[in-house]
Amino acid sequence: MQQLDTFLTVSPWFSLLAGIIGLLVGSFLNVVIYRLPIMMQQGWHKECTEYLQLNPETVQTEKEKAFNLVFPLSHCPQCNTPIKPYQNIPVISYIFLRGKCAQCAGHISMRYPIIEAFTAITSFIVAWHFGYTPQAAFALLLTWSLIALIFIDIDHQLLPDPITLPLLWLGLCLSLFTVFTDAHASIIGAVAGYTALWLVFHLFKLVTGKEGMGYGDFKLLALFGAWLGWQYLPIIILLSSLVGAIIGLGMIVFVKHDHNVPIPFGPYLAAAGWIALLWGNDINRFYLMTAGL
Repeated sequence: MQQLDTFLTVSPWFSLLAGIIGLLVGSFLNVVIYRLPIMMQQGWHKECTEYLQLNPETVQTEKEKAFNLVFPLSHCPQCNTPIKPYQNIPVISYIFLRGKCAQCAGHISMRYPIIEAFTAITSFIVAWHFGYTPQAAFALLLTWSLIALIFIDIDHQLLPDPITLPLLWLGLCLSLFTVFTDAHASIIGAVAGYTALWLVFHLFKLVTGKEGMGYGDFKLLALFGAWLGWQYLPIIILLSSLVGAIIGLGMIVFVKHDHNVPIPFGPYLAAAGWIALLWGNDINRFYLMTAGL
């Protein structure tokens, strides 16, 4: 046990281990990104059916097959052939199979290994930054959750409450032990984070008659306020707005993106919050020095 602790306290080895675990987690995140929105839609449909008391003849009478994060097991989306364990090794299996199903040779999206590799890289960075500490464990959990939120928001313009709300409460609980910030700054941060974007949302709607963002964005910023404290909210808002504006203009100019089609703000907010988690203190210090404060 002592040898294991000694091994993990060496930052490069601990970071490498975190990166390997990140590969495995990334494979699971692919499942979450695809299935969680469908699970939520099924739940909403069931609730609406019960609330409206629809005639059973107008709804599906056949018992739906189990669909959750575990079942059905991974399979080819084209031929429905189950994927064998050795065909489901993150990144490696995709390379050896050349991005094709072993059964039907159907194309497999490159997005899967990209998410796996991205999760591994960010996990390595987090472990290297925090070292073998409790902060690293919670920062990894937040990082993995943010990756799921980013891609779900890109696909569905949705930041699921089953991810954001538990993390918000976890951030408040961590503040009781001053893991990242103290309880005072955490509570104010959660309130200020939600309120800030809520006000922006209603002011924008009042002026333009359009909704500039969703309520999930309010909860996500509140989450960062709870984890990091209110002091980090200005830099998160500034970074996310700056990156969002640059990418949004780039998509309109170079990709001919229709400016009437909304671009999700959650990915920029999540990226800015992750940067603040790791380097927010340095960024704030640099800004204050530059401003002469």
